[in-house]
Formats: sequence, structure tokens, C-alpha cells
Amino acid sequence: MINITLPDGSSRQYEKGTTAHQIALSISEGLARNVLAAEVNGEIWDSSRPIEADASVKLLTWNDQVGKATFWHSSAHIMAEALEALYPGTKFGIGPAIETGFYYDVDFGDREFSSDDFKAIEAKIIELAKQKEVFERKAVAKADAIAYFKEKGDEYKLDLLEGLEDGKITFYTQGEFTDLCRGPHIPNTGFVKAVKLMNVAGAYWRGDETRKQLTRIYGVTFPKASELTEYLHMIEEAKKRDHRKLGKELELFAFSEKVGMGLPLWLPKGAALRERLVQFLTKAQSKAGYEQVVTPHIGHKNLYITSGHYEKYGKDAFQPIKTPQEGEEFFLKPMNCPHHCEIYKVKPRSYKDLPLRFAEFGTVYRYEQSGELHGLTRVRGFTQDDAHLFCRPDQVKEEFKKVIDLVLYVFKSLGFDNYTAQVSLRDPENKTKYIGSDENWHLAETAIIEAAAEKGLPTVVEYGEAAFYGPKLDFMVKDALGRKWQLGTIQVDYNLPERFELEYTGSDNQKHRPVMIHRAPFGSLERFIAVLIEHCAGNFPLWLSPEQFIILPISEKYEEYAKKVSDELNNSDIRGLIDFRDEKIGRKIRDAEVKKIPYMLIIGEKEMAEGKVSVRKHGEGDLGEMTLQEFSELLIKEITV
Repeated sequence: MINITLPDGSSRQYEKGTTAHQIALSISEGLARNVLAAEVNGEIWDSSRPIEADASVKLLTWNDQVGKATFWHSSAHIMAEALEALYPGTKFGIGPAIETGFYYDVDFGDREFSSDDFKAIEAKIIELAKQKEVFERKAVAKADAIAYFKEKGDEYKLDLLEGLEDGKITFYTQGEFTDLCRGPHIPNTGFVKAVKLMNVAGAYWRGDETRKQLTRIYGVTFPKASELTEYLHMIEEAKKRDHRKLGKELELFAFSEKVGMGLPLWLPKGAALRERLVQFLTKAQSKAGYEQVVTPHIGHKNLYITSGHYEKYGKDAFQPIKTPQEGEEFFLKPMNCPHHCEIYKVKPRSYKDLPLRFAEFGTVYRYEQSGELHGLTRVRGFTQDDAHLFCRPDQVKEEFKKVIDLVLYVFKSLGFDNYTAQVSLRDPENKTKYIGSDENWHLAETAIIEAAAEKGLPTVVEYGEAAFYGPKLDFMVKDALGRKWQLGTIQVDYNLPERFELEYTGSDNQKHRPVMIHRAPFGSLERFIAVLIEHCAGNFPLWLSPEQFIILPISEKYEEYAKKVSDELNNSDIRGLIDFRDEKIGRKIRDAEVKKIPYMLIIGEKEMAEGKVSVRKHGEGDLGEMTLQEFSELLIKEITV
């Protein structure tokens, strides 16, 4: 007998060789029907694979991210089987699961391929799925694997085999298709009930431009047809909410090839929105004891050599700026923290001075590859709502918890209610990626884990996601469409204070090292605004909206009254404008709706005579006549809420 420990801590005994599917069946038939794979002692296994020794087991379903990944990777194999059946002689590269489905890189030889072929492939995939073909795992000697793919004539699999060790090679077969794969896979193809091929693109083999370009086919599958329908609806809604589209329509930002790729230009309305976010956080930071600082857009190369950023990121930065001084080099600032370390060193510090909290809306520059640039979410110049806290070791946890409070205040104020805190730790198997001692890493990781627990945050732990100088707490936010974004981050750093030789005089009159906390509730203004646009579909909270009202005079006879109304509202710190165009009122209302202006004030003869306005709310319609006092109170109440 073997002992199986389940996620709830309970332990059960089973015969040696029991499978995860049999364990599920012993719990309930419903669970067994839904198990896609299993996590056995931290490794992902097929649910049909025998367990030969005591183990911790987690049964994975569609509701688990790893379960989804297994489902989609298996779907890539089914698509490959369909392609081989429809297009004999097709050769295959790799077919992984991705965040939203899967892809497979294939070589069709001389055959032309386009999205016009999708329908036939989708039909074949469903035909194969209905046959409930079992995914069979088989360990294969390297020589036998090479012989198989030589006979098949698939040079891509042979290339992959070169990097694999004998004794660690497995094949998976379902129906008539066999693939080189380490797995795992779902029990059989019958779990797939709906499929949609999404896109086709080119991809160089191994990402090498000197090698052949393959055809990359993207797809997504679901265990229920209704889930595919919901997903496609979400895709359409996402297109409507695309921040690049809305940013143009709402006149928030633009890009110019002459200025440079990935360098956004903020238009007046976007700059106003951005500035209000800055003022909002500045006010909150001031209450929390932060002091504002400003640092240059460039820094001497030696600054980043000292911090360690040059060694880790120098190749990805903009090239050095050479000066007339022989050998002198500067860099566009890739991050703010080294500059803040130098501010700390300006004068001697005492234990009584700590914690010090330096905040800056600092613009930084990183040379992202052109293919990775995407609207405001991936740019080459962006402004971080950066702050660095310098504190004593005994203050770290309390300061970290205060930063958590600030991040949650930001999220609540902007309608981000669905989030998870990701504890991003060092990869214990590859410590060469990081700087600093094991002792300091242990202290930093412990502080984050304890602070998150004491604040009652919903957390997940991810190894290998830490910054090179310290662990962090990343806030993963779900938007209105259920998509996940990484926004705020908090990091504990024992290493930069050592590299910059930062000190404070303790109560014992001896020199000590401060601990540094890096934090950015927005992350970057650009990325945050992009996510906010898509989350609220451009319908910003009233306090943040660039224009809170627009006055729509029915004709030019009422323009003077419109100006009087506008002045009175502006004097009450309510922002808006007047539509003076010679257009019919219906057209003006439609245009104001498209621009997502929260309130429309319609003015005609009756309104002017009574000293009132007729109010319409975006997306809701007519609210009736109001005095300016009543309208002002309505807005102030909404802003306060």
C-alpha cells in the first residue's frame, strides 16, 4: 500500500500502482469524469500514470490553470493529427499550450495555407475528438526515436532530439498520430467538445531568422460548446475595448514614427487624465509620509554598474550616450532606484530618520524589441509611480504592510476588485540569476510571505519570478473581461543598500545597513492607463474623466447662456466644454455618447428662461431638468462615492 496526501492535508491509502483517475473515482464519479491530469509531488502527470510510492497528489480539472494548459497542449496534438490526415507529408515543430489556447508550428512544404483552410481542420478535429482516442505514453530509447523520425522524414523532431538525454524521451500516441512529447495529456480526445482556430502567422524554426519559416497555427478549445461561444463574445468585446482604438477615438494619446516606436505622445485629454492620476497618488503618498524627489533622465554608466543593472540588462538598454569627454558614457535611465540610493547618501542618516520614503514619477527608457511593442502596455519610454523606502530591518514588515494598504486603496478607488497577490520568489535551482547572499534572500522572502498573510491577501507563490536583487509581491488584477494583468508591485531589497554602501547610525552608535523597499502601485502610468481604459471601456470614473460634462445648445441663440452655465460649473471645479457646432441636437447627443462624456446638458429656450439645464447621462439617458445647483450636487455626490 502507498500513502496519498491530498491538498486538504488528508491522507488515504491505496494499492501501489494506483492512478490519479482511480484516486478521483474513489472520491466521486463526478470528479473522476472531470480530472484532466494530476500534480504528483510537484510534477504534472497523466491521470492514467501509475503512482508507485507515497506521494502528494492534486487532481487537476478545467478549473485549474495547469489543467487548462494540459487540455490545450493535448488539443495541439489533436490538431496535428488532423493536419497529418488532411495534408499528408506535413512536418511538425513544437505545439505548446499558451495563455489563451495553443499553437503548433508546421511545415506544409510547397503547399499554400491560409485561414480559408480553418473550417476543414476544425471539422476534422471534432471528428477525431468524438472517437475518444486515448493518449498513450511510451518511453523510447534515443536511437529508436531517431530512427522513427528519420523514417518519417521530420527533421524538426530530429533537431529536438539532439538536445534530449537517452532515458528521458517519451512518445505520445493518439489514434494514428505519434509525437515526441514529455506530456502530460488529458485521458482521451473526447474531452474536447469545441474548437476555434484563431490565427495563422509565420515563425522561424527555433526563433532563428537564418532557418526556415514555418506556419504557426493558433487555436483554442473548450470542454463545452457554450464556453467557446462565451469566449468568442469576450474576444469581440475586447476588440471594442482595445485601448489603442479607444485612445484614438477619445483623443488620449498617439504614436509617431518620426518620434520613434514605443514612445507615446500624450494629447491634452490624455495628459489631463494622467495628471489627475498623479495628483491622486501624490495626495495619498503625502498622507502616508512620502517625500517627492526628482532625478535626471540619464545617469552615468558607473551608476548602473554599481547597482548591477548594467550587467543584467545592459544589452537590452538603449545604447550608451557618449560625451566629448574621452571614455565618458551615460545611459538613458532604465530605472529610478540607483538614483534614489544616491539621494539617500547625500547626508549621514540616523536610526531616528528611518523610515525614509522617496517618491518620484520617474520616466525610464528600455529598448524593447519592436515585435514586442503593443500600444501603451509595452513601450520604450514609460513613467513609473516609483518610490523607495529605506528602513531598519525591524521596520520592514510594518512598512511592507503599509504599502499593501496603499496599493489596495488605489485598486478600490479605480474599480479593480478582483485581484490575487503573487509572491514572486527566487528560483532555488538557478541562483546565478540573482545577486546577494542566501541569508538576505531568506530574510526578504520571509518578510513578504508574513506581511501578505497578516493582511489576509489571497496569494499564490511563483518561484523564479523574483527581481534579480530581491523577491516581490506582484498584484495580478482581473479586468471586467476576466483577463489577468500584472499591475502593482512591492519588492524587498537587502542587496542594493550593500552595493551602494548605504548606512545609518544605530542606537548603539554603530553603522548599520538599511533595507530598501521598492514599490509602484500603478506599475507604470502607461500600462495602468491602458488596462484602465479596457477595464472600464473608456467610461472613466467621474473624478478621473477628462471632461465631466458637455453643453449642447439647440441653436446659436443659446450660446451666451451656455457660456454662463459653463463658467459657473467650472468655478465649482467641474470640468466640461460646449459643443458650438451647427449640428442638429440628435447628432450632438450621438457624438457625445461616442466620446463617452459622462453628462450632457441640453439647453434650449425653456431651459434658458427657467435658468435650468436638461440633463442626460451617458449610457442611461434623460435625467430631467435641474438647476445648476442640483446638477453640481449630483456630480459632487458621485465623485465623493
